[in-house]
Amino acid sequence: MKIYSHENQKLHKPKGYYSRGKMHLPQEMPERLVELLKAPEIMGLKVTDAIEIGIDPILAIHDLGYVDFLKHGYDEWTALGEEMGEEVQTSIYASTNNAGLGILAKAAQYQADGSAPIGKYSWTSIYWSAQTALNAADALLKERIPQNEIQICLTRPAGHHARKSSAGGFCYLNNAAIIAQHLRQKYQKIAIIDTDMHHGQGIQEIFYDRKDVLYTSVHGSPINFYPVVAGHEHEKGQGEGYGYNINYPMPHGTDEKGFFSYVDKAVDNVTLFNPDVIVHVLGFDVYKDDPQAKCHVSTQGFMELAKKMKALNKPIIILVEGGYCIEKLSENLQAFLSGFISDEKQ
Repeated sequence: MKIYSHENQKLHKPKGYYSRGKMHLPQEMPERLVELLKAPEIMGLKVTDAIEIGIDPILAIHDLGYVDFLKHGYDEWTALGEEMGEEVQTSIYASTNNAGLGILAKAAQYQADGSAPIGKYSWTSIYWSAQTALNAADALLKERIPQNEIQICLTRPAGHHARKSSAGGFCYLNNAAIIAQHLRQKYQKIAIIDTDMHHGQGIQEIFYDRKDVLYTSVHGSPINFYPVVAGHEHEKGQGEGYGYNINYPMPHGTDEKGFFSYVDKAVDNVTLFNPDVIVHVLGFDVYKDDPQAKCHVSTQGFMELAKKMKALNKPIIILVEGGYCIEKLSENLQAFLSGFISDEKQ
C-alpha cells in the first residue's frame, strides 16, 4: 500500500460558505487533513510526500482561462481595494454571455455557487491536491509500483464537483477526471466509482459523451440536496457515452444495508466494464454522524467498503475527498485502510 499527501494542502483556509440562503461556518478546513494523517501514523504506515508532476495534466481537463482564474484571481480581487471581501466569492452567476472582463465578471463566470471561495493561499493547496492525486497515476504509468499495489491519496480540497470551467461544492480541480485522463496515455479503459455522499456532477459532465471512462456514483438523492441539478438515475450519458454514466441516488435516510446494496450494483457495473484501472472517489461524509450525511454508514462499514474495492482485483487509486465529522476522520480512515490490509502484513 502506498499513501500520498502534501503539507501545502493545509494552506487553503476558507472563511465560510453560502448555501440555502445563509452563510455557514466552514466545513472544509485544514484540520481535516491533520486528522486524516493521524490514521496511517497510528497504523505504522508510511505517507509519501507528493512530488510535482506539473500543470499539463490539469490543462488536459480544465480550461486555461479557468485555471488562470484559480491561480491569479485572489490578487486581482484584492487589487480592487478595501471594499472587497477577504476571499474571491461572487454574488453574480453568469457562466454564459459573459466576456470575463474584470475579476468580478471572471468570478461570475468561474464560480458555480457560494461554496468555493478563493483565499490568498488557496491556489497552492488546490494545485498540490491535484499533484497528490497525479503521483499515484504517474506511478502506474511509469511502472514505479506493482500493478496490484493499493494507492491512496489524501487530497484536500476535494475535486469531484469541479467542472471543466467552474468551481463549486468545496471543489476546484477535478482530481478524479485529471488522473483518469492522465492514465489514458497507457490504459484503454478507466472506471471511476464514486461513493461520496454527494454526486460528482463535475466528473459526469467531463466524461458524459465518452465510453472509455465509466462513471458510476452512489450518492444521496440530489432532490433538494447538493448538487441539486445532476445525479439522477435517468442521466446515462450521451452519444457514444450513453450507458457509461450510471447513477444510484439513495433516498435520504438510507441505512447501511441499503447503502451497500447500491454499492454492490456499482461494483457489478465496474466488473462488467472490466477496466484497466479503477479510481475510487471515497467520501467519509456518508458516515452516520457527518453533518452532510443523508445515510447511515458506520465506522466498521468503511472496512467493508474497502474489502469490496479490493475484491475487484484491479489496479486502484483511492482519492479521499469528502468527510466533515472531523473528530471521526482518523478512526474512519483506519477502518478503511484495515479493509485492504486485513489479510496482509502491514
